[in-house]
Amino acid sequence: MEYRHFRRLGDIECLSFHAVPRNFRLLEELERGEKGIGDGTVSYGMDDGDDIYMRSWTGTVIGPHNCVLASNQSGCFTISMASFLCQTVHEGRIYQLKLFCDKDYPEKPPSVRFHSRINMTCVNHETGVVEPKKFGLLSNWQRDYTMEDILTQLKKEMTAPHNRKLVQPPEGTYF
Repeated sequence: MEYRHFRRLGDIECLSFHAVPRNFRLLEELERGEKGIGDGTVSYGMDDGDDIYMRSWTGTVIGPHNCVLASNQSGCFTISMASFLCQTVHEGRIYQLKLFCDKDYPEKPPSVRFHSRINMTCVNHETGVVEPKKFGLLSNWQRDYTMEDILTQLKKEMTAPHNRKLVQPPEGTYF
């Protein structure tokens, strides 16, 4: 997130871009997280409202649905046959995560750790840490990315062929 600043140098008008300061950026994310995101299956908020550095956050992801609606040429919605090939063991499960934004956020990604036990190829099976080298959004981090992007991408990753059928730990277990 950037803001534009115009200034005049003689007869030339210059446009410069300035990065939004960390706390303003986190306030924007907090406001968006409190309003709710998309279909309501991804949410996040601060752990401690008194933390002036806004470091510790909790995210929630509800596992993706098995059925996908697809419209045909007449505009009617039908259940796609392909959706039956994309069934996921994550449907309806509620996953809690911890996100920690250090002083370098958003220049560098937050650390992300599942609190709820989950079996995914990008998650360390002993600690619940999302391993940046195995999760493209973190390994290719850009300043524009947000905590919402991380949670949404993790939900999408649950439907990937290498994750959607993995045997999961019992619900209600934690790292």
